[in-house]
Amino acid sequence: MRKIFFILVFFTAGLLVRAQNKPLDAATINKVKSGVADCAARTITIFSDFTQEKEMSILNDKIITSGKFYFKKEKQLRWEYIHPFSYVITINGDEITIRNDGKISSFNSQSNRIFSEVNKIIIGSVRGTLLDDDTFRASYSQSNGNFIVKLTPLSPRLKESLQEIIIHFNKKDFTVDRLEMIEQGGDFTKINFTDKRINEPISDEKFILR
Repeated sequence: MRKIFFILVFFTAGLLVRAQNKPLDAATINKVKSGVADCAARTITIFSDFTQEKEMSILNDKIITSGKFYFKKEKQLRWEYIHPFSYVITINGDEITIRNDGKISSFNSQSNRIFSEVNKIIIGSVRGTLLDDDTFRASYSQSNGNFIVKLTPLSPRLKESLQEIIIHFNKKDFTVDRLEMIEQGGDFTKINFTDKRINEPISDEKFILR
């Protein structure tokens, strides 16, 4: 259960925002919120490569994986891990399906409170709606190429396992360049998105595992 939770959340994130990141003033924060909202409104599909780095206190080396990411409005996601192993997660509405070693398992996120929260976080991160989610406290900064939003959970349930989520928005088009998550124990996951293709046709079949 714990393994699936953190794979899903990003996956689902990680490194602390470094000191060189500059805090934003109120006007720039409003610009970021507006830009992210506009981007979410015009984005129907996303197809992207991704590289994920996972660092755990019990391991000496980082776990590095890569694959393909698909998103289709409103609530369809596919995380396809290709290297160094094959592992696929799809979210189709409230239905979460996993293919691991050729075996497929499915469950409804609404039947489990934790997975319901995870589903909300995943979709909200991709669409930018977490910025206005009252279950998180948001702080804003910037680096040379990104606006950075650090989200600290206010929900006691999420606080038990999650310290913060960090979303890096591209300054030019407000798409997500990086997602990071820091767990309460200090473990972190970081996902970088590259070669993003926006609003290209994606078949609904991509979000169905058989």
